[in-house]
Amino acid sequence: MNKLIYIVDDEEKICNLIKSFLEKDGFEVKTYNSGNEMLSDFYVNQCDLVILDIMLPGMNGLSVCSILRNMSSVPIIIVSAKDSDLDKVTGINLGCDDYLTKPFSPIELLARIHSIFRRIELDRNIEPERNIIFFGDMVINKNQLSAKINNKDINLTKTEFALMIYLIENKDRAVSRDELLRKLWNLKSYEIDTRVTDDTIKRLRKKLQENNSKIYLKTIRGFGFMACEEYDDAL
Repeated sequence: MNKLIYIVDDEEKICNLIKSFLEKDGFEVKTYNSGNEMLSDFYVNQCDLVILDIMLPGMNGLSVCSILRNMSSVPIIIVSAKDSDLDKVTGINLGCDDYLTKPFSPIELLARIHSIFRRIELDRNIEPERNIIFFGDMVINKNQLSAKINNKDINLTKTEFALMIYLIENKDRAVSRDELLRKLWNLKSYEIDTRVTDDTIKRLRKKLQENNSKIYLKTIRGFGFMACEEYDDAL
């Protein structure tokens, strides 16, 4: 699966230039003119890397960076016309992985993206045995972001993938909607419609059913969800 990159910049020409360059290198790319627009998508489908401008309409890029870092470890590259040491230090302190000053060469940006992904891959390979999860008829590989049922890929989105892992790792108990919002998105229920969890569960159930899985995602009425290895009316 190609890596997905989100670009946030209100300059359409820059967005299109970077998008074209990255797509030629095999990446999947989505562009946004504002941070709010990108965050709305990110809550549902997290990407592999974010390229973020500071000067944006509405919420500025530094605020977007802070929100992203509070809910995810997704790599963030800030690209900005601001080249002062203070701006760079602020971006790094907020959790960005790299800072590139405009104007910049697309080749340099691409090199930095590859460098970040290489570092992530090296980190993942330190203890690979801990990144394989077996649950019922499902095998999850955290390194490859893959989930298989009976050796067949079920093509989960990153949000579905994260939710499935969290439920499996807490399989001995029911998990509340509020807990899922806090742990997966670092949000409180009053900050976003809690139906985001229900919608993700609905999509997961459909994919499990389409692949004849014995895994059952049980709804605990008025509370949350629980992952079970097979359906049981007594649960």
